[in-house]
Amino acid sequence: MSIAAAYAEFAEREARGVSPAYERLAAAVARDEEILALLATLPAAKRQPNLLFGVVRFLGGPADDPAGFHDYAVANWPAIAAEMRVRATQTNEPGRCAALLLALATLPQPLALIEVGASAGLCLYPDRYAYRYGRHALGTGAPVLECAVTGVEPPARLPEVVWRAGLDLNPLDVREPADVAWLDALIWPEHPHRRARLRAAAAVAAAEPPLLVRGDLLDDLPALAARAPAGATLVVFHTSVLYQVPSPRREAFAAMVRDLPGHWLSNDAPHVLHHDGVPHPPSGAAYNVLALEGTPLAWVRSHGQEVTWFGPVPGRR
Repeated sequence: MSIAAAYAEFAEREARGVSPAYERLAAAVARDEEILALLATLPAAKRQPNLLFGVVRFLGGPADDPAGFHDYAVANWPAIAAEMRVRATQTNEPGRCAALLLALATLPQPLALIEVGASAGLCLYPDRYAYRYGRHALGTGAPVLECAVTGVEPPARLPEVVWRAGLDLNPLDVREPADVAWLDALIWPEHPHRRARLRAAAAVAAAEPPLLVRGDLLDDLPALAARAPAGATLVVFHTSVLYQVPSPRREAFAAMVRDLPGHWLSNDAPHVLHHDGVPHPPSGAAYNVLALEGTPLAWVRSHGQEVTWFGPVPGRR
């Protein structure tokens, strides 16, 4: 897919109805030959809309005016390009736990969690957050994660997590203001509820920091999995991560993680793991596929705000 087509698709499928500002920016970039030429000077993996927009916002640039964005990006391209080369889209959206919980609650308890591509590890605390699935409330405290779910009953209880660890090429620390500022810059402009959620989840993580290991998902996962405590069900999971991994390494990772003791829970775009036999998504918006052991279970919106279950319910016959 060309750079222009990628930005046009982002505007239409991901930002439309979710972020008017990013819909306008992405559509404008798709037609902007000057910015497209600048983006073409970056490695293919560094041209993503979320990365470009997040870096511009992190540097103090405008995100709500296409003309102002163009002028700022062209005038400040060396600084923007330098940040884009060393950073990655590390959106650490705790709201995704609302989708993960639907599968985690069905597995034998207690759990030992490893998140691949963990960023700051905010999705490693599904047992500490509160949830609202329509009228069904679960847990106490903050943040409260809201999720519209169809096709399956919400869980009756929170999972029991006795160990949590994350693996990332560049783990972030919520106790470091600069790392939190980068996470904040990755949140879309019109989403103050997600900013509040980030702060609340960061407070949970700061109070009991997870084990975060700097490493590669293929090379370093087996050693980290070996550190999980005996007597707990190991769950290796990832969400909106594998699209950043080259296809051959992605396939090698899928083969390797299946051989680890425990379970593999994925929440990535449908093309990433080539799931067969999934039904049409509920709408033309962008969805991830929630899968357990490679078996597709549900369509999930990108921030965990909506789940449409279509597959078997783990643990039920």
